[in-house]
Amino acid sequence: MAKIHGGQIVARALKNEGVDTLFTLTGGHIVPILDGCVQEGIRIVDLRHEQAVAHAAEAYGRLTGKLGVAAVTAGPGVTDAMTGIASAYYADTPMLLIGGRHLVRQELMGGLQEMDHPQMFRSITKWAGTAWQTDRLADYIATASRAAFSGRGGPVFLDVPMDVQFDVVDEDSIVWPTEYRPNAARGASGAVLGEIVQILQRAQRPMVFAGSGFRSGAAELAALVEALDAPTYLNSRARGSLPHGHRLLGNYARSAAFAGADVVLALGVDWDFRTGYGRKIGADATVIQIDTDSTKIGWNRPAHLGVAADPVEVVRQLAVVAGTLSTEGEREWTAELRALEAAKRAAAEVEAAVGGSPVPPQRFASDVAGFFGPDSIVAVDGGDIVSTAARWLQTSHQGHVLDAGPFGTLGVGAPFAIAAKIAFPDKLVGIIYGDGAFGFNGMEYDSMIRLGLPIVGVVGNDGVWNNIKTFHRTFYPDRMVATDLGIRPYHAMVEGLGGHGEFVDDSEQIVPALERAVASGKPALVNVHIAETMRMSSNYSQ
Repeated sequence: MAKIHGGQIVARALKNEGVDTLFTLTGGHIVPILDGCVQEGIRIVDLRHEQAVAHAAEAYGRLTGKLGVAAVTAGPGVTDAMTGIASAYYADTPMLLIGGRHLVRQELMGGLQEMDHPQMFRSITKWAGTAWQTDRLADYIATASRAAFSGRGGPVFLDVPMDVQFDVVDEDSIVWPTEYRPNAARGASGAVLGEIVQILQRAQRPMVFAGSGFRSGAAELAALVEALDAPTYLNSRARGSLPHGHRLLGNYARSAAFAGADVVLALGVDWDFRTGYGRKIGADATVIQIDTDSTKIGWNRPAHLGVAADPVEVVRQLAVVAGTLSTEGEREWTAELRALEAAKRAAAEVEAAVGGSPVPPQRFASDVAGFFGPDSIVAVDGGDIVSTAARWLQTSHQGHVLDAGPFGTLGVGAPFAIAAKIAFPDKLVGIIYGDGAFGFNGMEYDSMIRLGLPIVGVVGNDGVWNNIKTFHRTFYPDRMVATDLGIRPYHAMVEGLGGHGEFVDDSEQIVPALERAVASGKPALVNVHIAETMRMSSNYSQ
């Protein structure tokens, strides 16, 4: 009878779950798991820091819809990954972090990196536990996966003691779980769907707003909003659900739409700091809020009709009856908002046309977004620079903007981009950095070079922590501290590692430099000296 070790059981259980890639930083406590992945044909992508490992697994899950998986060694390996797990938790991303653990037979003896990891994770995961039995490892993976995909989704943590990994069992004795999580989306009941339709039919000034919990169903969303002739706004994971340039897709007039709408159809929306806590919606507006996670409904903003269901599935249901919602011609309300959008965009374009040295931030954002265009995958990493760039990005595919989500973690850019290039090797993958953010995981350029991943990064380098310096100027102008970085040669670091690096301090050179970066065929970084501003990011000023 064939024998199989615990690491291979873990790997085969992951393969049964549909996992094809595992992100890691190697360590002695996880060697059997890595060996199992090699035997089972799971690709291993090794990075330089465990925080980056967790971020990469999250991004891979976002982009593929599969369970993103990371494996890190015990003790500091696990604690290093915690920030990435917290970021995934607040972004509602299904992913699994596997940690190594000291030997069971050395429990409480002070073994190397002995630590009870799961209790640290229980506030930032949907499930956390330890796999104590080799013959039940597949069941532990199934349990973790089921929890990861529950509700909107979220990270889970499983640590596996080193001896549980090394131990061998009879292969025939293992029960391999199948069909262990739901495979049908939950829509609205007939009565509730009818109520939604009636409200939308009566609406004179409807708007649609989709957010973090709306992650597919682009074609159905387009059919619905076109039938309604409803101005539509997207944030977070929903960006790209309508293509850039769609007639009904708004970008600059969301506050005006909130203030004037009589019906707001909110699909997987978080009424948090990114959306002004829902306070910009008119007092008399009817809010229809649909979310897989019932705890999001009515959070900070009352929902007149709150529906606990998958918003994508409900949109599909509504798309089927879109004919009953159709209007004749363009609504006056829609025309007014489109005119306001056009005016605001024209004003922004005037600002973005201003050149110079150092480069004005709006010019930087406009040129970089235009270069990446509608089909690239772009990771954004920073504070003020992300707020500046967001309105210029031409995202036309769901999931193709990778941001840190509400946790606001810096350092996501490189690992997100690495995951994107692994998942979609033929896509142009870019990173838009703030100079402060680059310092967190900039050494992952070493990983890109070692792995042969030609990713194009661009730094908006103003030499300061802009949001924080703005705070200091406002409250403590005579005692500013820890706000300045200087214009550092980050591009030279990338060159030194074997990549392509270039410094730009004139607006006319941004696009040519980016073109040279792509032409190099190497991981590249274009370091752009931008002007310092005194504007605070909307993340802080809501």
